[in-house]
Amino acid sequence: MSARKFGLNLVMVVAVASLFTGLWAWYNQPLSAPDWPEQISGYSFSPFRLHQNPQQAHYPSEDEVRADLELVAAQTDSIRTYSVDGVLGEIPRLAEESGLRVTLGIWISNDLAANEWQIEKGIEIARRERSVVRVIVGNEALFREEVSAEQMAGYLDRVRSALKVPVTTAEQWHIWEKYPELARHVDLIAAHVLPYWEFIPQEQSVDYVLQRARELKKTFPKKPLLLAEVGWPSNGRAQGRAEANQADQALYLRKLVNALNGNGYKYFIIEAFDQPWKASDEGSVGAYWGVFNAERQMKFPMTGPVVEIPQWRLLASASGVLALLALALLMIDGSALRQRGRTFLTIIAFLVATMLVWIAYDFSQQYANWFSITVGLLLALGALGVMIVLLTEAHELAETVWKRQRQRPFLPVTGDSGYRPKVSVHVPCYNEPPGMVIQTLDALSRLDYADFEVLVIDNNTRDPEVWEPLQAHCEKLGPRFRFFHVAPLAGFKGGALNYALQHTAADAEIIAVIDSDYCVAPEWLKQMAPHFADPHIAVVQSPQDYRDEQESLFKKLCYCEYKGFFHIGMVTRNDRDAIIQHGTMTMTRRSVLDELKWAEWCITEDAELGLRIFEKGLSAAYSEHSFGKGLMPDTFIDFKKQRFRWAYGAIQIIKRHLSSLLFGKGSQLKRGQRYHFIAGWLPWIADGLNIFFTFGALLWSAAMIIVPNRVDPPLMLFALPPLALFLFKLGKILFLYRRAVGVRMRDAIAAAIAGLALSHTIAKAVLYGFATRSIPFFRTPKMRSNHGLLVALNEAREEVFIMLLLWGAALGISLTQKQGGLDVLFWIIVLLVQSLPYLAALIMALLSARPRLAAHEDKLPD
Repeated sequence: MSARKFGLNLVMVVAVASLFTGLWAWYNQPLSAPDWPEQISGYSFSPFRLHQNPQQAHYPSEDEVRADLELVAAQTDSIRTYSVDGVLGEIPRLAEESGLRVTLGIWISNDLAANEWQIEKGIEIARRERSVVRVIVGNEALFREEVSAEQMAGYLDRVRSALKVPVTTAEQWHIWEKYPELARHVDLIAAHVLPYWEFIPQEQSVDYVLQRARELKKTFPKKPLLLAEVGWPSNGRAQGRAEANQADQALYLRKLVNALNGNGYKYFIIEAFDQPWKASDEGSVGAYWGVFNAERQMKFPMTGPVVEIPQWRLLASASGVLALLALALLMIDGSALRQRGRTFLTIIAFLVATMLVWIAYDFSQQYANWFSITVGLLLALGALGVMIVLLTEAHELAETVWKRQRQRPFLPVTGDSGYRPKVSVHVPCYNEPPGMVIQTLDALSRLDYADFEVLVIDNNTRDPEVWEPLQAHCEKLGPRFRFFHVAPLAGFKGGALNYALQHTAADAEIIAVIDSDYCVAPEWLKQMAPHFADPHIAVVQSPQDYRDEQESLFKKLCYCEYKGFFHIGMVTRNDRDAIIQHGTMTMTRRSVLDELKWAEWCITEDAELGLRIFEKGLSAAYSEHSFGKGLMPDTFIDFKKQRFRWAYGAIQIIKRHLSSLLFGKGSQLKRGQRYHFIAGWLPWIADGLNIFFTFGALLWSAAMIIVPNRVDPPLMLFALPPLALFLFKLGKILFLYRRAVGVRMRDAIAAAIAGLALSHTIAKAVLYGFATRSIPFFRTPKMRSNHGLLVALNEAREEVFIMLLLWGAALGISLTQKQGGLDVLFWIIVLLVQSLPYLAALIMALLSARPRLAAHEDKLPD
């Protein structure tokens, strides 16, 4: 690399790194707020730590409670409790050691027997402990509708008559307005004002609290006011414009406590410490109301500016290092890329690295249990996998669009000079329409090539009326054409080709294979066989192409989808001598094929043979020029079966050649070859993993619908990676088909629809491939008649079912989560986007049921 080019690359990397660092800095602009005062009025105090839970009678020890009391005593002289169960009943005794006053809580629920025990125990403690300065009977029991106002009044009167300290109950502010008569049974008004739950954004929340306080004082002028709960969560779902994050918690509380102190209000901040156990009742946000986290660390600075992510500089540095590592791998062989391509890859590398670091940070802020750890590990692997796929997709895009020139062009050899070896053309067929195969044989008979033979191998066709016309036609075409009918013959297509190899002319140097529906151009052998003059070339490949794209709108969409692989993927792979050998329009050196044979265990024996050829250190040549056209599947089910076979065979190959692909073990595979084989199949593997995401999304959505107040939308980090990959792949298809294949936007959209329609089929094939060793070979029928609408719908029944489930989940969430914020909206969007591949499958199934029309009558919409 020249010094000038190195300098340009360095400037570009520094510029992109500065841009992303600037984005981190912009997101974390310092925000001002008053400093935390030396003393606050009080804390709501629940001393449970990680993995402790009052619902499971797992309480902290007295020493743990004592340590927590000493910690809060540095900021306040008053705490509020909620129950007298277990060690909670010892808090007043322990609080006196730290000089703390206690507002004792008595828990009231719909369990009347438990209420009796709580009241008796609470009265006993309040009489005994000097630290108890007031008693709160019940916490939002009326709001939860667990007792009536009359029952609560009775409990209050009973406790007041037994104690000398003030007694009240704690309810949300609007419950006091709903039951003003309750004021006659209390010594003070203990109201909860929590703007977060009322969808009030942080910026307006302090004024909101002060306004509610003024209204309560006006409504109950003769009763002292205690703001029994004021606070803000640092994590969890948003409530409309009220976002739960650490920065908003810090800004709100620092402004609020100063305002309340300045106005002389008594209050309790909910709460001193995060309580992870509350997530089961209140959703994930219930765990994050503490000023201290569960490890007893202060969650935000008490003084100075507030930022969204205090550790953002460290995270920006980590994302930069990760981006440079990814970029180094992407640019190992990037000398042929134009500057735009290198810039594009640099931006993508930094974007992917930033997303990974942000996801890791966001997940690190969650409290872990066995479930979240398991989900987190799976999520980490999934996110990493998605980002690797995204990088490989970006790499292919850059090499397709911004490469200066193709590194290994294999143009058709014109003229009469050149290497002209004898070619044996093998045509395997099974139960094919005789008329179609006869067209293929007639095209072969017109080859402009001096020395070739054609072997037609029909394996296992039972009906003589199918194979005997082919035998007769071969006899009619002359001695070049030989016909073999073998039944039974094991090994499917690979077995048939191995049988033909045994009967190949002794002097044939090249074996060519075409499918039984392919009509080849006369110049095929003449212009492509000369490439074998290079002794290192073992395979010469031309693209699959089709001649029936004008037959129906369904086939037009299929045709657009096929073109991407042969005019984008195969071209970039050829530059690194890493093409996929496909089973038609392929030529292989006879000596190599005699040694390696076709693999009869693999249903994609062609791609498997190509990989073994590369493992031996031999090369392949690919030409974009089309020399033959075949027929596409006529129905959606056949389109799916073909892709299922390709994807399943890919997994078979991966499992058999894994050590060679990953480590080059026992092979001569080059680094670029290993990269392309792995990277080329990664998107299919990602489709397989996406099934788990879809069903996980449906289960989570069902829980959101059934218990909307307890189950929050998934964290965005669950959905962001697959959503980003989907959008990138869609944009890549639309861009590349326009730029590299040269088609119109409508054709690019058609390719995207056809490709999306296969996502579920590919996913199933991948999962079957990893779970099983082999499945029966199934051919792709050609020249089948169209079928009716109901049959077409049946062909896409799985996809339609999942699509309806996703739509139903989106609708159910929109109806049950009416007060949801951006996180609910985002999750609904995720569900709808996730349904698009299944909708595409339905569209393709319906199109395949349409009657075939004349070319001028069946056009793609503009």
